[in-house]
Amino acid sequence: MDYKEEILKLRRELEEHNYRYYVLDEPGIDDFEYDAIMRRLIELEEAHPELAAPDSPSRRVGGAAAEGFERVEHRVPLMSLNDVFSKEELFAFGQRMEKENARCEYIVEPKIDGLSVALTYEKGVFVRGATRGDGRVGEDVTENLKTIKSVPLSIKDAPETLIVRGEVYMPTRVFEELNAQREIDGEKPLANPRNAAAGAMRQLDPKVAASRRLDIIIFSMLHIEGLSFETDSDCLDYLRERGFKVVGYRLCRSMEETYAHILELGERRESFEFGIDGAVASLNLLADRARLGSTAKAPRWAAAFKYPPEVKESRVLNIVVQVGRTGVLTPKAVVEPVRLAGTTVTNATLHNQDFIAEKDIRIGDTVCIRKAGEIIPEVLGVVREKRPADAKPYVMPEYCPECGAPVSRDPDGAALRCTGAECPAQLLRNITHFASKNAMDIEGLGPNIVKALVESGLIKSAAELYFLKAENVARLERMGKKSAQNLMESIEKSKKAGLARLIYALGIRQVGESAAKTLAARFKSMDALAEASVEELTAVEDIGPVTADYIKSWFESPQSAHLLKRLKEAGVAMETAEEEPADRRFEGMTFVLTGGLTAYTRDEAQALIEKFGGRTASSVSKKTSVVVAGENAGSKLAKAESLGVRIIDESEFLRMTGQEKNS
Repeated sequence: MDYKEEILKLRRELEEHNYRYYVLDEPGIDDFEYDAIMRRLIELEEAHPELAAPDSPSRRVGGAAAEGFERVEHRVPLMSLNDVFSKEELFAFGQRMEKENARCEYIVEPKIDGLSVALTYEKGVFVRGATRGDGRVGEDVTENLKTIKSVPLSIKDAPETLIVRGEVYMPTRVFEELNAQREIDGEKPLANPRNAAAGAMRQLDPKVAASRRLDIIIFSMLHIEGLSFETDSDCLDYLRERGFKVVGYRLCRSMEETYAHILELGERRESFEFGIDGAVASLNLLADRARLGSTAKAPRWAAAFKYPPEVKESRVLNIVVQVGRTGVLTPKAVVEPVRLAGTTVTNATLHNQDFIAEKDIRIGDTVCIRKAGEIIPEVLGVVREKRPADAKPYVMPEYCPECGAPVSRDPDGAALRCTGAECPAQLLRNITHFASKNAMDIEGLGPNIVKALVESGLIKSAAELYFLKAENVARLERMGKKSAQNLMESIEKSKKAGLARLIYALGIRQVGESAAKTLAARFKSMDALAEASVEELTAVEDIGPVTADYIKSWFESPQSAHLLKRLKEAGVAMETAEEEPADRRFEGMTFVLTGGLTAYTRDEAQALIEKFGGRTASSVSKKTSVVVAGENAGSKLAKAESLGVRIIDESEFLRMTGQEKNS
């Protein structure tokens, strides 16, 4: 088989597997096999770029980042819908339809809460995708849409031109997994699936969009050349046969039947993998639609029934505090079971102490509850006249309910945070950070392996990584003897990572990579850093009083002392072994790197600066000595210009460092 035939064969295989997995929900192979086929295709396409194609499944992993989105004028306007909010309003819509049409048949479908887009196919190949925008002009998000594996990149028996409309969404399961990972990484959780999907579609780098694992449901055929259909249901059936993931619909022959189905959809909306904020009822006959036409904003032949935000009363049985993976203490109300938006609610979020105090929520209170964004139950307020006489104001605990360590309040917010270095609730996040590339750099110890080690009971702190036995690790799912041995070797190697990396790996609040390097250079050993006073710490460049307090408090914690003791017993290097630079040409200078460098990676350039006694910073300020501006330098370059900071290009940087590395 020649390369061209193999590439075509691999593309067909991958598209078939995408269709089976993402549209039919019937996977034919496991992820490992799928990834192997994809790697082979990418390998062949990179070796033979002349065989690249816009509809190749390899485009789904994300192409080059764009500088901005081009505006796209929609060939067919993407109109909005008229909303109705009650049975009476829905039946009034039905009466208008029955007055204008001899035979009314309604197509009823869930209204997906996502981002509306139009997809254009020319001769069967997906050529353009655009957001709704204002309905007439949207943004070109073609490359981002290609990363969605349920979007057919090509279709069979294709017309000359086909334009369809769909709703991009983030599956609820993916949203929950993504937020769990963001919590481990110390990032702010995404607000809701709809915002997450919209944000992903507006990423200039398609690789970021691909990582969000979005999906799409097609709900309308906007234009087709060479074919005609009698009904909307015929259009949807045609699209389903061509490989599109099409919205589930029901045909109803009366408004009573339509309303009953809308209520049924509302009752089971929790069963969908996407959020819905209503249901759409529209005439099925396309001739009737054409005769009725549209207003400037919406068709006259359709209505969107919006489910009211259901609010119910319940009694607070208890207030319990959960400790998140970043150590934040979050209170929640345990309430008497109440049916709300299709599910039974027994808990409601209380956010933080300020929220509880503002609404004066107490154990025993009767409260009003609703689902925020139809997902998270929250307390709206207290029914004061139903308050028990003995109800007392609630105060958050001073000690972590998981490990007993003191809690501290964030100086810039309402969050209370556990200070324990070995807190079980923070274990996954702490160990994942400890092993990360810029910390101890333990290759092969990603979040999934950390989770498996913790859940199997093999480790209860980062220090216990160094006491693992290969035979125990090999018993973990998907590990095996060879993988376990490789991991053990990587763990052993990390013992010599150095003091700066270790300080950063400990996860002390506000101590990032740069601060860790500065502290290691100043104190030379972990013992010296642990004994440093707040005054000595604040004397160190870039260590302010808040950070100094965090450092001092961390070392004073018994859990921190135990963690360091175990690390020492394991033989982890606690002193700096770095030699003083012989050439200190950059001593006292602070560099900021911005844009893309061709001769070096960002880490290599940073190491070079430090080799000559300089330091790097992530942001430009009056203290910045030099800004190295690579390709596509952004806001940092503009700020450097406004502050009058010296700016050099990469060639000047190479001259200053005396390097001859070829780009």
